[in-house]
Amino acid sequence: MTSIERTAYPRFKRLITAHELHLFFAPSRDEVEWAAARTDCDEHLLAQLLALKSYQRMGCFPKLGEIPETVVDFVRRAVDLPEGTVPKAANRTAERQRTAVRQRTGLSYNQARARKIAEAVMRSEAVSKNRPAE
Repeated sequence: MTSIERTAYPRFKRLITAHELHLFFAPSRDEVEWAAARTDCDEHLLAQLLALKSYQRMGCFPKLGEIPETVVDFVRRAVDLPEGTVPKAANRTAERQRTAVRQRTGLSYNQARARKIAEAVMRSEAVSKNRPAE
């Protein structure tokens, strides 16, 4: 059976190794500068970087409370933020952060277009799969 981390609904692993932290969640200098230019406080900077790195790794935006503390601590230390800094983003701030991450990664968010594409694919597949054996 496929592990839950490799399905269409990605989640964080229960145990994240140090190698995985460095490989997937270490922000580059360019990413830190990009995030710092778009935020006004340490809490928002941490939330922006967590959104970016989580999206790059999982392809979705988890809620801040769903991000394991080990990942939060690792990113906090990687950018030299004070020890008590916790990621915070109100709803509107979080939406702006997600939009900025999508722009940085070159992706668009268009639900209507995605539904049309999904419908077209489902209809074409339904026709090809609806051929009973003779």
